Amino acid sequence: MSETIKIREGEGFDLDTAERYLREHIENLPEGDLEVRQFPSGASNLTFLLKIGDWEGVLRRPPLGPIPPRAHDMGRESGILRMLEAAYPLAPKPYFFCDDESVIGAPFYVMERREGVVIDDSFPKGVEPTEELCRGISHTVVDTLVELHAVDPWEAGLGDLGKPEGFLERQTHGWISRYDKAKTDEIEEVGPLTDWLVRDIPESPRPTIIHNDYKLNNLVLNPDDLTEVRAVLDWEMATIGDPLFDLAVSLTYWIEPSDSDDLKRVLPTVTDTPGFVTRREFVERYAEKSGRDLSDMHWYVVFGYFKLAGILQQIYVRWRNGQTRDERFANFDKCVCTLILHAHDLSRTGDI
Repeated sequence: MSETIKIREGEGFDLDTAERYLREHIENLPEGDLEVRQFPSGASNLTFLLKIGDWEGVLRRPPLGPIPPRAHDMGRESGILRMLEAAYPLAPKPYFFCDDESVIGAPFYVMERREGVVIDDSFPKGVEPTEELCRGISHTVVDTLVELHAVDPWEAGLGDLGKPEGFLERQTHGWISRYDKAKTDEIEEVGPLTDWLVRDIPESPRPTIIHNDYKLNNLVLNPDDLTEVRAVLDWEMATIGDPLFDLAVSLTYWIEPSDSDDLKRVLPTVTDTPGFVTRREFVERYAEKSGRDLSDMHWYVVFGYFKLAGILQQIYVRWRNGQTRDERFANFDKCVCTLILHAHDLSRTGDI
């Protein structure tokens, strides 16, 4: 449990009630008391490590406070995993979904634990990040996304997961609206940026299953070979849509050494370590492996940064309104401004 923390104040639940429910819904649990620790990363759903004897599982529930309709739908997320894990083995298997809020105070589901290493803003102790290793991890991240986009949604039984027709236009106007509703500060670049986005929305390629939050720290890696993926996590926003939209989301988290210090503070990650591919090289490898035309990738990346700004703005409003006490979110207004300015600059340069 070394990668977990004690449960944050106000985010816990009654362990006796939870243990009884687990034993009613998972067969052959060993004897012993339930132990619970919290995974510290992530700014959305709350994720906990469960342990009884030598058994381990992972519990996912929505964040505290009021949430938008249809957001943080635990039943939907667990249902996606139930169907997807047969076609895409890197998706963890769910054990059950519970909509009885009397158990832990919110709907939740429990899934299998995939043991391994998650790399975020630093490498595990004892790992020497050679250029060869970093390049290998880079290729693994790209190739794993290509493999997901190769899964046929209809053959996997997920044909009704989303509405691919008009996906990109809905996303564009939807995130502009969400940003406006959550806005707290006036940033003069928002108007020109959103005008630029709606002016020339690309035509999407054939729809695929998309993860919608695919990034390095949502991959569980083999500790003996960090270029091998054991699981892809956090499927709450998965849908059927534009695969290049999914690629753009990944690129917004992929920091390069030449990026500004402000951007690095918003998105701390190891990908600026020598050996990791650039965003341009990421795109080139994806194009080679997938066979897709990426000539409109500049638009997608600009929109990816704007979308991330919208997500952080929604989280910041929840913190400012006292709906969460997590102090990690206190400076998200500054992060939003950094992302908006970066997206606006990119829209004028044609770069990614």
